[in-house]
Amino acid sequence: MNLNRPSFEDSFGGSYLVVEPGEFNLGDEVGSGHRNETPIQPTSIADPFFLGVRPVTQAHWSSVMGSNPSKFQEGWSAGLRPVESICYVEVEAFLDRLNQGDRKFMGFEGTWRLPTEGEWEYVAKAGTSTRWSFGNKDAELDAHGWHAGNSGATTREVGSKKANPWGFHDMHGLVYEFTSTIWQPSHANDKPSNTSPEFVVAKGGSWFTESDSTRSSSRRRMNISDRKDGVGLRLVWEPIEPLD
Repeated sequence: MNLNRPSFEDSFGGSYLVVEPGEFNLGDEVGSGHRNETPIQPTSIADPFFLGVRPVTQAHWSSVMGSNPSKFQEGWSAGLRPVESICYVEVEAFLDRLNQGDRKFMGFEGTWRLPTEGEWEYVAKAGTSTRWSFGNKDAELDAHGWHAGNSGATTREVGSKKANPWGFHDMHGLVYEFTSTIWQPSHANDKPSNTSPEFVVAKGGSWFTESDSTRSSSRRRMNISDRKDGVGLRLVWEPIEPLD
């Protein structure tokens, strides 16, 4: 992945990097995961998209929605912490508002959405096949993500840990992130939903999970009506026209 690749910033302080097309194996490639991470599924990312370098912050959410539902609002840096305690239905409303606003960047029109599980894991793995993007040793996790062993039982400021090889922060821990993929107990289908699912896939682990849940291939079932203080989101901006 070319690290000197196109990027932009939105009016809320969010940064976005292009993710180039490619192929990878969706699922646990090490053999240390859970049954729902199998079977390994060769997956193609056909089109480029832009992904948030960090999760959506409380300040970003508040600016768009006019309120902040997050549990962890204490301290001067609260606005820079990830938004949480939001349900999938509220995320859809957030996306609708974003798409009524500024959707043009770098001279191209685009649309705001959530990543699919495949897109999310493609970026989390960042060309690796190990448990985490930095390797297989959980002793190294502290430098790359917030989890139950180092978070102090709270969220932290986004982007305060090392980025992965493709330049994205907080892919391991801090907050789980919603995807648009309907939950299934295997990797039979990795496509966004056009219906109203009862459960969707969340990825990444969080401040309250052990290290195992922060692995790149780990996944969690989320009811679309549930609000958890360890679940947030990361944005995709997808160009409507080809990037020439």
